[in-house]
This record gives sequence, C-alpha cells and structure tokens, in this order.
Amino acid sequence: MKTIPAITGLGLVSDLYSENITNARTKLRVIIASDGHYGQPSTDFEQFHTDLIGWINREKLQKGVDFTIFNGDLVHDDPTLFYDLKTTLNKLQVPYYVTRGNHDRVARDVWKSTWGYDTNHSFVKGQYAFILGDTSNEKGEYLCVDPEWLKSEIAKHSDKKGIFIFLHITPIKWTNHGIVCQEITELFEKTPNVMAIFHGHDHDQDGTKMMGKKPYFFDGHFGGSWGTSYKGYRVLEIFEDDTWTSYQYNPTAAPILNSFSGKS
Repeated sequence: MKTIPAITGLGLVSDLYSENITNARTKLRVIIASDGHYGQPSTDFEQFHTDLIGWINREKLQKGVDFTIFNGDLVHDDPTLFYDLKTTLNKLQVPYYVTRGNHDRVARDVWKSTWGYDTNHSFVKGQYAFILGDTSNEKGEYLCVDPEWLKSEIAKHSDKKGIFIFLHITPIKWTNHGIVCQEITELFEKTPNVMAIFHGHDHDQDGTKMMGKKPYFFDGHFGGSWGTSYKGYRVLEIFEDDTWTSYQYNPTAAPILNSFSGKS
C-alpha cells in the first residue's frame, strides 16, 4: 500500500487512497460525525444511526478509535428524543462526546442532565485539548460561540501541543448556513496551538476551507434529508511525531476524501 509522508506544516493533500499517510505510529484516532437528525420525519433515521454505529465499531476493530465526536444536530427539533438517541448511541464500542446544534432545541439544564456536561465543554487527551463549543440555543438560533468562554478555555489549554475546536455552525459566511463571527476567527488565527476547527451543519460540505493559516473542516452528514450524495464521517489522526491529519471518509465506497496534514 502506498505511503505518503505527512506534511510538516499546513498544506493540502488531495485524493489520498491510502490508510497510512505517515510512518509514525498513531497516538490518537478520532471520528467526527454530525447531523444525524434523529427523529426527522420522512427519513430512515434509525437505519442511518445503525449504519454509522456499525461503521465506527468496525473502525474500532480494524484500525482503532479512541473516541467519537458528534458535532451537532443530534435530533430533529424534538428534545424528547434524546433518551432514545442516547440509548442508540450507547451501542458504540467507543466513548463519544456531543455538541449542541440548531435542531437540538434543548434547554441547557436538560442537555447537562442528559450528557453530564454543559453545552460548552472541553476535555484533554494527553498533550491535546478538544474544545466543544455551543453555537445555538433552545430556539434553534444561529449563534457565535461565547467569546469569553472560548478565550478562557484556550488560555487554560495554552500549554498543550495542540487544540482542536468543534463548532456545529461555521463562524465564517462561506456557505448559505454560515454566520459571521469575526472575533472568534481572529482569536483562532492568533492562537498558535489551535490546530483546526471542525464543523457540521452544512450537509453539502465535506472539504477543507482556509482562513489565514487555520483549516476549517466539514464532515458532510450521516443523517438528514439533504446534503452530499453519500453518508459519511471525518477522521482525525494524531501521530507520535506530532504530525496529524484529517480526512473525510465514505464508508460505502471506501475512498479517503479531502485529506489535510499538519504538525503541532
């Protein structure tokens, strides 16, 4: 199998059809999926979730997965479905974390009692921090993540080799469904150890966009009634030499799409 070294700096690598992109051993392997829209009428939402859980559990067996992040729109406008959704997601063989999307429409206290943490949340794995920000509310409005909270979290993790940010809604008006959050994007740009920002929300987007030197990733969708022609997810791999890569994956056709590699 062809092996392509990781880029030691920010750059784009397109159309890689290799499972191995670096000679270094993997330190962390994360799957990011979004927009399951559990409960959306006229969609086969239960099968969408069954498929995704099967794909992730297969990845765990074959390549290893440390955890999964579901980046928003977990349910479709009905927070009473969170119990059923959580029961479904507990079939995963890996830990998982969640962010609130505009279709989740759930109060913060209900969210916290369901998932065990607030809608703004962060955690650490080794030398890397993962910040999960809230970009909506109970009304389903499109919002910028709380800048003061984000600043404090980034400062708290200033000693980490890398910070990876997860926001359901894009803080740049690149797409029909993005919004302008200049204070947020400027904060990312001036923070050296912010490695990348991950988004859901835009079901038809599965690539990488750049703002300054920072990559912003999209993961298409695994549920819902519109978007890319395939249901898929994104992979983040961090290696022992502190290089990392992210690529989009179509599990039904098995190509690796839109790969990007960097170094922390």
